[in-house]
Amino acid sequence: MSPQRQRPEYQAVRERLYGSMREEGTFTWDMMYGEEYALAGLHRADAGALREIRQAAASLGAVIAKTVGVIQQADDTLLLELGIPHQALGACRISVERVQPTVIGRFDFAVTRQGVKMLEFNSDTPTGIVEAFYANSRICSYYGAEDPNRGMEAMFRGAFERIVDAYRDEGRATGRIVFSSLDWHEEDAGTTRYLLRQSGLAGTFVPLSELRVQDDLLKAPGADGQLQPVDVLYRLHALEKLAEECDEDGYPTGAHVLDLIARRRLAVINPPSGFVAQTKALQALIWSLHESGEFYDPEEQEAIEAYMLPTYLDRRPLAGQAYVQKPIFGREGGGVAIYDPGGDLAEKDAEPLYWDQPAVFQQYTELPDIEMETLDGLRRGKLLWGCFYIGGEPSAVIARMGGRITNNMSYYVPVGAAD
Repeated sequence: MSPQRQRPEYQAVRERLYGSMREEGTFTWDMMYGEEYALAGLHRADAGALREIRQAAASLGAVIAKTVGVIQQADDTLLLELGIPHQALGACRISVERVQPTVIGRFDFAVTRQGVKMLEFNSDTPTGIVEAFYANSRICSYYGAEDPNRGMEAMFRGAFERIVDAYRDEGRATGRIVFSSLDWHEEDAGTTRYLLRQSGLAGTFVPLSELRVQDDLLKAPGADGQLQPVDVLYRLHALEKLAEECDEDGYPTGAHVLDLIARRRLAVINPPSGFVAQTKALQALIWSLHESGEFYDPEEQEAIEAYMLPTYLDRRPLAGQAYVQKPIFGREGGGVAIYDPGGDLAEKDAEPLYWDQPAVFQQYTELPDIEMETLDGLRRGKLLWGCFYIGGEPSAVIARMGGRITNNMSYYVPVGAAD
C-alpha cells in the first residue's frame, strides 16, 4: 500500500467528524498508538452483497449453535482436542436454555467471486462494536448516505434482557450486574461502557483489576467501596486468558473464576458456549462432518458448502493449494501465515503472539482490493467484512482495510448503502 500526497481538506473533515465523537466520549480511539485507525471517507456497499453477508451469518450461526450444543455434552477428550484449556472444561459445559451460544458475536467474511466466505467467528469477546453501531451512523449522516446498520443498536437491549431472564429462570441470582474490562485499554473500556448503556441493565462498570475472588465468590467494590458479590458479569476478557491468570502470590484466580462459572455461582456474558464457538478448531470439525455427510441436514450442508472454506487440523489435505495457518485462539491476525500452492511461506504476521498455539489450516481466499483516502494520502488495501451476530440474529456490518493479513492496525472503513 504505497501512500500518495495527502489532501489538507481530508484532515479537516476527519477532525470535524471524529473530534465531535471524542468530545462526547463514546468513540475516542479513532487514532491508535499515534496512527490513524478510523477513516473519514465512506465506502458504498452493494445492497445485494450486504444481504448475502447477513444471510451467511444467519445460516452459519444456526450451524454453529447446533454443533456447540452437542460438543458441550461430549467427553473431555473432544473439548481438549478443540483447544479448550483444562481449567475451562467444567465452565464450557454450561449452557443457557433458550439462548444462543453467544449473545454478541462477529463473523469475519471475505466477499469473493465465489460468494461470501467465512474466515472466522469472533464469538467470545468481539470488538468493533462502537464503530459499527455508533460511529458508522455519524459518518453516513455527514455524507447524506443511508446507514446499513440503522436502528440495529436496539438489538443489544433485547439480547441482554433475554440472557439475564434465562439466568433468572434457572434460579440464579441476577441482582448485581457488573460490566468489566481493562480500564487502561481505551478501546476495551469504551466498548464495555457503550454496551452497558445499550444493554438497559442496571449494571455498573468495574475494571478487571478491582475484581476479587473472596469467600468462594467473585466480588467487586460497591458504592461504599466495600466488596460485594457479583451475580452477572459481562466481561470483555477472553476465557483462554482467564484460564492462565494468577494473582501476585501465584494463586490461580482465573481457574477459580472458571470453577465458579462451572458451579453456577457466577453467570457470565458472553456465556462459556461463546468460547466453545470461538475456537477455529470448531471450523475444522464442522468441515470434517460436512465432508463425511454426517450430522447436518441438507439445508445445513448447503450453507456449509456455500459459506465456509475447507479447514483442517492438518495441512496435508490442502497440498497443492494456497492456504492459511491460523492459531485456534489467535486474534487480529496474530500468528497467521499464508503459504503458496507450492507450500512455501508467502507472508506471515510479524508479531510474537499466538505462535505457540495449535493451528488450523484453511484454504486461502483472496480479499478484494479497495482504495481509500487516509491521512497519508490515497492507500490501496484488502477489504475484510464483519457481520455482528446479536442474540442469534445477523446485525450490523463493519469493514476493515489492511494487508493480506488483517491486523490490529488495519483501518476501520465506514460503510454506506449504495445509491
